[in-house]
Parts: sequence; structure tokens; C-alpha cells
Amino acid sequence: MIQIATSREDAAALDAEDPLAARRGQFGIPAGTIYLVGHSLGPQPTAARQKAQAAMDAWQHDLVRGWNTADWIDLADRTGARIARLIGAEAVSVTVTDNVSVNLFKLAVAALSLARQPVIAIEDDEFPTDQYIAAEIGRLLGLDVRRAAPGEGFAALGTGGVLIKSAVNYRSAEVADIAAYEEEARRHGAMIVWDLSHATGVRALSLEADGALMATGCTYKYLNGGPGAPAFVYLARDIANRVSSPLPGWMGHKAPFAFDAMYEPRDGAARFASGTPPILSLSALDGALDAFDGVQMSALQAKAEALGTLAIARACALGLDMRSPAEGHRRGGHISLRINDGYPVVQALAAQGVLADFRAPETVRLGFSPLFLTYAQVWDAMEALGEILQSRSWDRPEFHRREKVT
Repeated sequence: MIQIATSREDAAALDAEDPLAARRGQFGIPAGTIYLVGHSLGPQPTAARQKAQAAMDAWQHDLVRGWNTADWIDLADRTGARIARLIGAEAVSVTVTDNVSVNLFKLAVAALSLARQPVIAIEDDEFPTDQYIAAEIGRLLGLDVRRAAPGEGFAALGTGGVLIKSAVNYRSAEVADIAAYEEEARRHGAMIVWDLSHATGVRALSLEADGALMATGCTYKYLNGGPGAPAFVYLARDIANRVSSPLPGWMGHKAPFAFDAMYEPRDGAARFASGTPPILSLSALDGALDAFDGVQMSALQAKAEALGTLAIARACALGLDMRSPAEGHRRGGHISLRINDGYPVVQALAAQGVLADFRAPETVRLGFSPLFLTYAQVWDAMEALGEILQSRSWDRPEFHRREKVT
């Protein structure tokens, strides 16, 4: 049962009992900052900086020999194997490559070869990238693209086509039942490509047990891999060697340094690798994953749910309009509030050291990354939000000035 703090003293008491408390020391978060945007860009882990520096040193001293001496050539697969534990998959089923947009394209096109019907389906409230990729696949291949209303993706599986679906909705934080979706997909000969971007590192995923066949996700959110860190591909062993990437690159070749003119894919998820892996950012990601060593994903999910439930209770006390599920098991690692003047409110929070994010037209998102965030910080952040709204201190010219990134 989740304990909800009703005072700052209660929140501090929860922090004193938190089994994840020691993990906070692994992050270089500036003093006086309450970081509620780990769901958008995770903060820098100390180990990420150290491993990135080690890669820089190897580049300087070993030059091209670093591919062998520092084993850069296998770094994408080694890092993928570490992510595999976090999503409930076999090590061979995950590799790190490209970004989410490219991986969605590769997987969705590949999934068409296994689907009963050549149809692409996607819900109207999916992340824009996912929608753009679905539409472009339809245009390029001359396929029917079925747009479903929010929450109707499950019914869309009846077409027997390919559904692109987020495990956690980027705006509402609603969690999809992966096992139920996959069971329905099997009934209709459909395929699902899961976007795990807002789920990996905060939800106790079990892709293999739930029957998931294909997925991708970013690594710069809860995994703290750094801005623009490469994404990963998950491909279940059962289908791995039955599909091929529509963007076959030499790193996905079984013998890349044979320089064969004809393509022969590697086994497992590695066949979806494309070009030369980004070693500097991969090294930072590899270091960031150190923070997860020895941590059970169930513990991370439980704390994320508890932090979110505390914020929801405080938001309700402030009379705010909640756009996320109240029940922790139905919610990812963030919550969304509807605030008409959300943008300047977020800027006013930032001026007090509380970092949140705004999504047009009126959504303020607060993320609860359990490795470094404390209960007391969530309490203080909600107190600051209440004061800003009550005093209308957000209504100052400098807070209305729009930046490119919101």
C-alpha cells in the first residue's frame, strides 16, 4: 500500500526509509534544483561522464585501434544487453542503434511481412513522430493508414495490420497492457511495434513474458543517456530471423569486414543495426546504466508510482485539472496537469529551481525519476507551484517569452 505524505515531515520520513536513496549520489544535479523532467531528459550520471571521457582518451591515444583495444565494435550489443534486463528481454534480443524515428520505420516496415493485412494503424494521441512515421510508410508503400481515436488502438488490431503503440502515453502517462494487446494481435494476425520511450527505466516491463515481438525506445529519458543518446531495438527471438531491416547497413551484416557486395544479416536484434555506432554517446549511455546495477525494476516502479501519487494528492488539493490516471499501476513516471497559462507557470517554477516541462496547448508535465528524486522535493515543488498560482507571480513579461524548446 502506498503511503501518501500529508506534511513535509512525512515526506522526509519516507526519504529516510527509501531503499533507493543512495542512488541519488550517482548524479551530478546542481544544488538547489528539483528536477522534474527526467521523463524528458535525464540528468547526468557521474559514470556517464567518466565513460565518455574514457572513450575520448582512447580516441586520442589509440586512434583507429580503439575499435579493437577499447572494444568499440561490440559496444552497441553490450549496451543493448544491459538494457535487455530493464525491459524483461533476452540479451541477444536488444541492440542500440539509430534513433526512435528511424527504428520505428525499420520495425514497422519489417512487421508488415508478418502481418495478415498490409495496413498501418495508429492512435490520434500518439507522439507526433510515431504518427509521422506511420503516415510516411503508408505514402511510400501505398498502404492504408488507419487512424484510431485515442484508446481505440486495441480495436484497430482487428484489421490484422501493424499497430504502432506507446507503452506509456507521452502526454497522459496512461499505461498500455502489453500482454493483453499482444494476445489480441495474435488473434487477428496483427503485429505491434511498441514505443517504450516513456516506459524504459521507470516501469517493470516484461516484454518476453508478455509476448511482445518488436519494440524501440529512447535512452535519454529515464535511462539518463544524455541529449540525443542513441535508441535501442528489441526483436523477439521467435521472429528475429524471419524479418529483415528495410535499411540494411554494414553493421547489421553477419561479416561487415568481409565487405561482401550482397547483404547477409546477423542473427537476432543486431540485424537491425545500420551504420557505424556513435561511440562517444554510446559510452556515456553505458556509464549511465551503471546507476541501474543491482536495482530491481519493481522497486523503481513502486517509487515512481508513490512520488506521482503524492504529487497528484497535492495537485488535487490545489484544485488543478488532472490529465493522468490517479491509480499508480495505470500511470507511467509522469503526470500531466491542465493549466491554461502553463508555459509562463513552468518558467516561474524554473526561476525557483523547479524544472518541469510544458506541452502545447495547455499541459504541464511533472516527471518522477525514482533514482534521484526525493519525496521532500516533490512536496516542495508542489508547494512552489501552489504559491506561484495563488500569487500569480507567473504573469511577468520574462516568463511569457517563448524559447524554442518548451
